[in-house]
Amino acid sequence: EEEEEEKKEEATRKMPKERPLAMALQILLPFLLAGFGTVSAGMVLDIVQHWEAFKNITEIFILVPALLGLKGNLEMTLASRLSTAVNVGKMDSPIEKWNLIIGNLALKQVQATVVGFLAAVAAVILGWIPEGKFQLSHAVLLCSSSVATAFIASMLQGIIMVGVIVGSKKTGVNPDNVATPIAASFGDLITLAILAWISQGLYNCLDNHPYVSSLVCAFFLALTPLWIVISSKHPASRTLLYSGWEPVITAMVISSIGGLILDKTVSDPNLAGIVVYTPVINGIGGNLVAIQSSRISTHLHFHSMPGEVPEEAKGCYYPCRTFCGAGANHRSAQVLLLLVVPGHLIFLYTIHLMKSGHTTLTPIFMTVYLAAALLQVFTLLCIADWMVHCMWRNGKDPDSFCIPYLTALGDLLGTALLALSFHFLWVIGDQDSDVGD
Repeated sequence: EEEEEEKKEEATRKMPKERPLAMALQILLPFLLAGFGTVSAGMVLDIVQHWEAFKNITEIFILVPALLGLKGNLEMTLASRLSTAVNVGKMDSPIEKWNLIIGNLALKQVQATVVGFLAAVAAVILGWIPEGKFQLSHAVLLCSSSVATAFIASMLQGIIMVGVIVGSKKTGVNPDNVATPIAASFGDLITLAILAWISQGLYNCLDNHPYVSSLVCAFFLALTPLWIVISSKHPASRTLLYSGWEPVITAMVISSIGGLILDKTVSDPNLAGIVVYTPVINGIGGNLVAIQSSRISTHLHFHSMPGEVPEEAKGCYYPCRTFCGAGANHRSAQVLLLLVVPGHLIFLYTIHLMKSGHTTLTPIFMTVYLAAALLQVFTLLCIADWMVHCMWRNGKDPDSFCIPYLTALGDLLGTALLALSFHFLWVIGDQDSDVGD
């Protein structure tokens, strides 16, 4: 009798089938929202690059991808974990639901504070050691700006994220399609605005009140033990408190290398136009690959035991496996790749209409830009398919391990391809950096 009941439960717990059109429509609205969020972040970055703090301490640009990458490291990972928990029924009981939420939010604050601090250290090393210059006051300012931004942005976005997932569960929308892009939609804008405001404020205090930066940094670091105590009280977050650091810190280092590319490119006046497009290409690539990673992970949680992969995922990986076939994940990969060109065209024209950026939308520029965006997303979707199955085969939870790597690779690939595109455009003569200056 018990076995029969278990079989009945398994039958009722089967994954709901999604039609490609319904899936595309569910993904489209959050994708556009997230895209406009990255566009507004790009516009903010385009404005603040002329502020005193950003001009005199250019290493802040190295922090930008690492701090924007926190949304991939933490917010999207939280969204993916909670989406899977909703789909497999772990959030049906109110007590279990709130235990999961509080534990995960406290864990996220610990991770945000530590990664914010390490991102600043990476910015100091990557920015100053090659030049042989070091200013302690600037290093402390970078640390306090980074830690305060990471902490405040993570807190705000975590609360928004929980609201989205609980709301989507009540309205019957698949949180896998909605949660990760919404996690990204206002994340870039909130993070950049906080970083610009805090770093400029602390820069203004440098001469008359130099101790303010140290106090701000010390205050946020002092709160870390409190979050450790709260997150260690819940079994799921306690495990991640000890084992979840590797992807988050590795992702931060990968994003910081992208930041170094951005810093060096922005320093060249001929390539000033790259700034407004960087959050857009990085954000959209990260959003699309996070959706795919979250979907594959949920699929594996439903149909396989950890350590076992489905038949079609066995053997050597090849790119056709990601896009060719009739499975739900093949269809979602096709839908996500098809969204790249129309999505970017909408966002490019939005930037153009808002008179932002330093680059005219010539046919050559648009062709090169869209080719870079397509190559980035194609590569990321292939890596996601391979990585999620690889993590699952090794008994690791892809929700916690894959998205940080994938969004960081999205940052690095996006920034590198964009820098190459701008260099290429400069070489072939499609050059003007005065527009919207």
